[in-house]
Order: sequence, then structure tokens, then C-alpha cells
Amino acid sequence: MFASSAMPLSSRTTGVATRVFLLAAAAMLCAATVENQYLVAARDLDSKIANNYAYLEKLPGGQVPQSDVLIAEREAVHDERTLLAYAEKRLISLADHHAITGSSFRDSWAVVPTYADIWVVQQGDRFVVDAVRDGSPAAQQNIAAGDIITRIDGVPVTEAVSRFWKALGLEVTPARAAYAARVLVAGRRDRARTLTIQSHSRAVRELVLPSMYAQRQEARPPLRSCSRGGLTVIRFNNSLGDSKTIAAFDEALAAVPPHHALVLDLRDTPSGGNTTVARAIMGWFVSEPSNYQIHNRPTEERETGIPRQWVEQVLPRSGRYRSGLPTVLVGRWTGSMGEGMAIGFAGLGARVEGTRMAGLLGSVEDVQVGQTDLFVKLPTERLFSITGAPREAFVPSAVAANGDGWPQCTRLH
Repeated sequence: MFASSAMPLSSRTTGVATRVFLLAAAAMLCAATVENQYLVAARDLDSKIANNYAYLEKLPGGQVPQSDVLIAEREAVHDERTLLAYAEKRLISLADHHAITGSSFRDSWAVVPTYADIWVVQQGDRFVVDAVRDGSPAAQQNIAAGDIITRIDGVPVTEAVSRFWKALGLEVTPARAAYAARVLVAGRRDRARTLTIQSHSRAVRELVLPSMYAQRQEARPPLRSCSRGGLTVIRFNNSLGDSKTIAAFDEALAAVPPHHALVLDLRDTPSGGNTTVARAIMGWFVSEPSNYQIHNRPTEERETGIPRQWVEQVLPRSGRYRSGLPTVLVGRWTGSMGEGMAIGFAGLGARVEGTRMAGLLGSVEDVQVGQTDLFVKLPTERLFSITGAPREAFVPSAVAANGDGWPQCTRLH
């Protein structure tokens, strides 16, 4: 008779209980690991900004801003939602309109300049309207350059700006004040804004403006071309990131009579674009490789001690050439790639007319946050004109003419 090898009942019960405990512990550890990946990602975001952001020298102390409020929010990150909320605040701390998250909430702040209709600058202790976007809610309410914004949603604008930065535990500086004012005036994506405006005549109006996100976005072609007399204007409809713009521009320019003066209107390019489209357009106007802009990548110098800088060129396009350079129109809603085209054409010798542009910093790269699905758009390269001047400091050579001699398509809407 063989002896039984079975465990006593009490031992088997103990073994099952142990396995159950270990499985439960493993599940809890796995859950904690899933949660912790978001905290790790939040810390990774801080590290990547410190290592890759191209404009640290513009920040107070030359470092990524930090505060007890931001640290507490970062250390409380535990899921996708809290990570995104922290990422939005962390990028806002840079006071850089070109640094934004790739995702957003329904009530996130509007992206400036793409979804802004008023450009605000600070003059002393006043916040002044510098420009108004054509056809926008602000333009429809007859808000004009020179008007003073006194209240935002019933709060005195200086106090609103102070609250904006206090919520992040940061002090107000001139650069932060102007940035916050533009964001606050653009408002939240999911609601209207109430602005109190004092005009030149000192009349005060309280106006309710819908969010630019609520505006009906009608499908538009990449560009529009129109002529009057011996002048042709080609206006880009915020399309410098659309590869279809290349073919549309080729077709439009090929139809322009050789004797016509040519104007390229970049005043509706707030969302930027990509250098392929820009070089395709500029390539029509060069007969040999020509310098376009200068790139500088600070992160390599931080990592290796060796600086890196290079010149990007525009190359001629086979079978496509137009003699003479266009006049280029720019304004506050000329952003990023539009600004790059402006300094590129200026470097080629073209006349650039208009007002100051959006002044967006550098070249943006999509940066992954930790091992999550969240990406942020971060300026990682500084950009300069071929003379070495920062792109964001570019000033047009003249104020844009806009009299009766201009074709109707110079009007943005």
C-alpha cells in the first residue's frame, strides 16, 4: 500500500491563501506601477524641458520656473487627466505661446495666436489692444488698436493677470504679464469672454465675445489669388502646414502674368506650418542655392559642451522660376512658419511690409512625455535670420499699404 502524498487540508488551505495573497499583492503592485508611470512622466516632462527647451535664457534665472504649487501638482499626478493638467500648467509657466500640449480639455485656455482675435501689449500699467483680427468677434464689435482693456470677466485686468500667475505660485514679470493678458483675453475654449474696453474717446463698453473655438470653421482653399491692374496678390489661408498648398501655389503663380507685381499675403498664417511648404514657395524665386535661416540647437551644447549651428538653404525648383521678388505682407497673425518665410524672403532681398508678427519662439518639436501617449510641442531650436537677428525680433521694413489700389483679397475675411 502506497502512502498518500496529499497535503493535509490545513496545509492546502494555507497554500491557497498564500497564492491568493501573492496574486492580490502582484495586482496591487501592477496598479501602482500603472499609476506611477504618470508621476514618472510628469517628472520626465520637467527634465525634458530643462534639457531641450531652446530659450532657457529668457526665463527668470535662466531656469525652468518652479514653485511649491507646481511641485505639489506634479507629485500628485496619478493618471492621464492629472498628467495633462500638470503639463498644461508646466508649459504655461514658460510664458511662451509656442509651447503647448498636443492634447487639451474642453475648458483649456485658447491657443494664441491661432484662436485669439485680440493682440494685447503692456504699456506701463495699461494693457492695450495692439491689433484685432479681421472678421473676428472682436472686429465685429469694433474693438480697435489703441483701445485699453480694463477688465476681463469683471475683474480688473491687472488683478486678473496677478491671479493667473498666483495660481501657479509664480511672480508677475513684464513678459509674463503680457503673455497672461493675451491668454486671458482669448479666454477659455468652451465659453464666452466678457471684456471691458475703453476707447480713444474714453467711452467704456462691456462686451461679451464668443470664444474663437465657437466660430464656424468653413472649409477654405489653401490660398486665394486675385488681381487688379498690374498687381496680383496671393493670400494664404492658414495653410502652410498643408502639402496641398504646394500644388495650389504652383498653379496660382504659373497663372500670374510675368509683368505683374506680386504680393504674398502671410497675415493669416497663425498656426504655422512646415519648412517643406515654405521652401517650395520660396524655391520659385531663386536660381541657385540661397541662405534662408539659421538654426541653433542649445541642447547639444548643454550635453557635450560643443555648440551646434547651421544654415538652412532654399534650393531652386526644377522647371519653376519667377524673376523678381514679391512683396510680403505680415502681421500679428503671421506665426511660426509664416514668420520663417518672412525672414527668408527678407534675406533674399524682398520687401516685407506690415506690423510686428506673432514673435513665436524657435522651431517646435513633438516631445513624448515619459512612456505615455501625451506629447507636448516644445521649441527646441533657436531660429535667426541670415543676418543673425532672432526671428522673433524681426521688424518689417515698412507699414503695409492698404488703400484702394489693393485687390479685395488683401482683406482677410
